[in-house]
Amino acid sequence: MKIFTYVAMAIAALLCIYNATKLDFENLLDGDSLIALISIVASLCVILILLIFMTSKKIEEKVNNNKK
Repeated sequence: MKIFTYVAMAIAALLCIYNATKLDFENLLDGDSLIALISIVASLCVILILLIFMTSKKIEEKVNNNKK
């Protein structure tokens, strides 16, 4: 599961970087630039969700180890 999480985070980071190259800073809310901006936000949300998931798994491991 750790490998999947790290791979998904890497893909999201690469998509974020790729979409940053598609931004037109003079017209951020028009055409392809808007789609790129939405994709960047979505990629950052994926990274945040995966970080929260990893943190919850670490907490779950500590709780299970204390029960034994």
